[in-house]
Amino acid sequence: MSAWVSDTIDAVYVVAVLVFILGLKAMSSPVTARRGIVYAGIAMLIAVVVTFFSPGLSNFALIALGVAIGGLGGWYWARVVKMTAMPQMVAMFNGMGGGAAAAIGAVELLSTLSNQITSSLSVAGAIIGSISIAGSMIAFLKLQGWMPSKAIVLPARQVVNTGVLVVGVACGVLLLWTSNFVWMAPFFVLLLLYGILLTLPIGGADMPVVIALFNALTGIAVALDGFALVNGPLGDAGYAMVIAGTLVGASGSLLTFLMAKAMNRSVSNVFFSAFGATEETGVTMKGSMKPIEASDVAAMMEYANQVIIAPGYGMAVAQAQGKVRELSDLLESKGVSVKFAIHPVAGRMPGHMNVLLAEAGISYDKLFDRDEINAEFANTDVVLVIGANDVVNPAAHRQGSPLFGMPILDVEQAKNVIVIKRGQGKGFAGVENDLFYRDNCHMLYGDAQAAVGKLVAALKAQ
Repeated sequence: MSAWVSDTIDAVYVVAVLVFILGLKAMSSPVTARRGIVYAGIAMLIAVVVTFFSPGLSNFALIALGVAIGGLGGWYWARVVKMTAMPQMVAMFNGMGGGAAAAIGAVELLSTLSNQITSSLSVAGAIIGSISIAGSMIAFLKLQGWMPSKAIVLPARQVVNTGVLVVGVACGVLLLWTSNFVWMAPFFVLLLLYGILLTLPIGGADMPVVIALFNALTGIAVALDGFALVNGPLGDAGYAMVIAGTLVGASGSLLTFLMAKAMNRSVSNVFFSAFGATEETGVTMKGSMKPIEASDVAAMMEYANQVIIAPGYGMAVAQAQGKVRELSDLLESKGVSVKFAIHPVAGRMPGHMNVLLAEAGISYDKLFDRDEINAEFANTDVVLVIGANDVVNPAAHRQGSPLFGMPILDVEQAKNVIVIKRGQGKGFAGVENDLFYRDNCHMLYGDAQAAVGKLVAALKAQ
């Protein structure tokens, strides 16, 4: 009977994994992403339910309580958190996954320290999980605005960070070697500290890559913990953790490299260069920033054949996507073709801008990525840039610029460029934007939602 139960549980776990894979596949397209999330939720539900039938499982009441608290908490926050704050929630929940992996590693070390193979895997999982939860919490604080989003550079940071990591890992090795639990506390404290120190020098512009990498690390930590559990009484659950963790780790790693490539930078440069901590100096812009009134912009757009809207971080912060949808509908009612140019890192996380616009009711077939839209700018009458900076900065074409080589939206090629911006400050990278000084560029200053609202009012009045 026990063998039959074990085989059945293994078969159900395989089904859950297949549903996970289907979910990941569906998430590859904005059109089917919602379905992918549902598939992933069903797979997780299957995995959780079947685990209750694992031979040797006890403390059902505590497990059920944990599932209830986590399930109700996740449901509540998913309901109340606005889409503009979704990156913070992703960072927070991703950190919880890393924390859970670190906690599992700690429990395994306390119970199986005599088994060197299992303990080594638990230490590895605890290292990665601890770094992931600490780093994710810093990412959350920066995204939420509870600490400066700019890179925070501490003195001798590379030496200090390396020292903290080396000593922390050494404590883990001593824990394995001596089987003395006195090394456990400094082991976890130092690895958590390293996660904090690693993330502090990373600016807000690089948060998409940070979130993706910590997501990958959480998956790897879960997989390592799964390997450790395989030799225990809950070996079936361990196999499921290995497969699910590997899927998350692989997809998160791929996304990390794709996001770094979108900025023409390496992952190591993102994490260790303190990009944006110092602003570019010694560069003199030719020309001046030219302000423009909303009524003039409205007239310009009304008589255009095509308008391309390039949204950025400022639009998300101002929660202006609803007004942008209203502007788009109004222009189309006047016979103007409207498209949206989406840079991969224009939002705070991969796909964030697409989801924000879709939530406002803008059709996915109007959203075009950089490679699809760049060729159209030269034949476009008006480009409206809303709260974007570095991703539309022609300095990326200038040798010696910190942005040199970064793929951007070539909006400067349009006949007219209107930039909605709060003030004259530089972007996250600390680089002066060449675009703002071009002859064909004008600045519509103000909060994105208020500025787009003025455009809508002016178009209705004409």
